[in-house]
Amino acid sequence: MTPNRVLHRVLAAWLIGLAALPSVQAQPASNPSIHAQLLVAARQGDLAAVERALTSGASPNARNPLGKTALLMAAERGREDLARRLISAGADVNLASVEEVTPLMAACYGGHVGLVRLLLAAGAHTEPLDRMHRTAAVYAAGQGHGEVLAALLEHGVAIDAAYAHGLTALMWAAGEGHAEAVHLLLARGARLDLRDDRGLTAAQIARDAGHAPLADELSVAR
Repeated sequence: MTPNRVLHRVLAAWLIGLAALPSVQAQPASNPSIHAQLLVAARQGDLAAVERALTSGASPNARNPLGKTALLMAAERGREDLARRLISAGADVNLASVEEVTPLMAACYGGHVGLVRLLLAAGAHTEPLDRMHRTAAVYAAGQGHGEVLAALLEHGVAIDAAYAHGLTALMWAAGEGHAEAVHLLLARGARLDLRDDRGLTAAQIARDAGHAPLADELSVAR
């Protein structure tokens, strides 16, 4: 299966919310209404309401039935202001949803580089895998977010790390036809000779996905 098809399946499952999933610890028991108010405010992107809920005692780590925290919702929406306030209130930057999606993964998928840098500075881990075995770097590469990839690399993510099926960030970017991300990875020294578990290089993956000009470029790159 090509990277673009795999990513599309992952994102489809993520975005529909997977309503049939079992519940997790939704909220602390002390004052459920306050915790719920925080989650609603975060979902709506209402900074003032988030502030009121936190001031009233809402836990910054309250979770909804899908395991999403207010910080994860802020990351999904690219709301750096909300994320900053929640982190200052003690939000756990590595607390994942039921699907094991972290705030950093959500920010990387959305291409929110400022938010990515904020989360990394606050201690977000780059190694976690979601239930589809994807990392933050895979989401950044698959969506073609070059600046986000650069931030991850600067933080220490290995440029040639092989993820599920032996796919590297370069292979993901090439398979989705993201020339800018490919160029950034090549400029940072990504290897062209690596192969996935089918024996395909980034150039071959790009060609199979219908990105002939990019495949030609990769074929002659050094």
